[in-house]
Amino acid sequence: MRISTSSLYNDNVATMNTLQTQIGQTQQQISTGRRLLNAADDPAAAARAAELTQTDMANDQLASNRIAAINTLSLSESILQGVTSLLQDAKDVAVEASSGTMSGVSRKGLAADLQGKLDVLMGLANSTDGLGNYLFSGGQGGVQPFVSDAGGVAYKGDDVQRKVQASASRQITTTDTGSDIFMRIRNGNGTFQAAPAATNGGSGIISQGGVTDPSQYTGQSYQLTFSMPAATYTVNDVTAGAPGTLVTTAPYVSGQSISFNGIQFEVQGTPANGDVFNISPSTNQSVFETLGNLISALNTGAVSGVTTAYNQSLKDANASLSQSLGNVLGVRATMGARLNELDALQSSGEDIGLQYKQTLSKIQDTDYNKAITDLTMQQMMLQASQQSFVKVSQMSLFNYL
Repeated sequence: MRISTSSLYNDNVATMNTLQTQIGQTQQQISTGRRLLNAADDPAAAARAAELTQTDMANDQLASNRIAAINTLSLSESILQGVTSLLQDAKDVAVEASSGTMSGVSRKGLAADLQGKLDVLMGLANSTDGLGNYLFSGGQGGVQPFVSDAGGVAYKGDDVQRKVQASASRQITTTDTGSDIFMRIRNGNGTFQAAPAATNGGSGIISQGGVTDPSQYTGQSYQLTFSMPAATYTVNDVTAGAPGTLVTTAPYVSGQSISFNGIQFEVQGTPANGDVFNISPSTNQSVFETLGNLISALNTGAVSGVTTAYNQSLKDANASLSQSLGNVLGVRATMGARLNELDALQSSGEDIGLQYKQTLSKIQDTDYNKAITDLTMQQMMLQASQQSFVKVSQMSLFNYL
């Protein structure tokens, strides 16, 4: 087979060009740290790298979501911790104010102190995050949730809970609505409320009691009427209206439990003949109203001194504050559970992200040991090719004639 001089030259030039291209590519792999410089280098690996990159970016976004959620929940929980302390202080005031030896001036001072706490509570309920969004306004972050008007404190937010995508398959609530935390608090004992009639003339004070058998109590309303000096009471079911139907009649002993139809409470003191106490299903009462009622009772007590109505107001306020405190603690418990879940998801997300990056590195990053070995070999091959070409190009028949 004859090989022309032009073919010999062209083949050698093509070989050296190929080797120079390979050397350039290997040098670029070493300098950039990337094995895959373009998709043509390894189409399958490039496609897998693109897929992993997108997945890793999505995982990073979820991590950012979780961090934002953790910050919001941590801030909200810290604020509710302040609310908890405030309510506990208010309960202490209600207990302190029940002392019969306290002066009117002292009661007035307690009322002023509680008014300051009520103002602080308004500030806490209207707290914002670092971006100026109100934490407890539901889905309307730009709307101040609580405002004072002629009727008391009104809620201006909505009942939407803001959520974030914390993982591919999990959304987590980051905010709790102010209506659930501060407004929708069941009065009395949370199931029913016991209250004296405004016309009572005796010294009887009723406790809020509780449910002893939920299967027997189904939300009825009752009226407790005292007969004196016989020292008996009559309970009528007035759910359908007064005078209602007789439930029970029994002797009255101050402080002794009164039980019927699955509920129980106590009356202390000496009711007057015909005094009435009403037991009805609990309704919503805001924590602002509860504090306001206690402030009003203290201001009234500062003028009138210790009366049956004053003692009843303190007892009712203490029970309502317990309900408010329990409600806030319940919300804080759910926040803690969500924070724990977010921490677990964050830890898992970091592990997954590390795996993505390690796999991506194996696919597209340069193996420096191999790359340097390849570069050395390619340089040797180019050098050999150049030297052989010089010798071959000098070969001619005329050199031997």
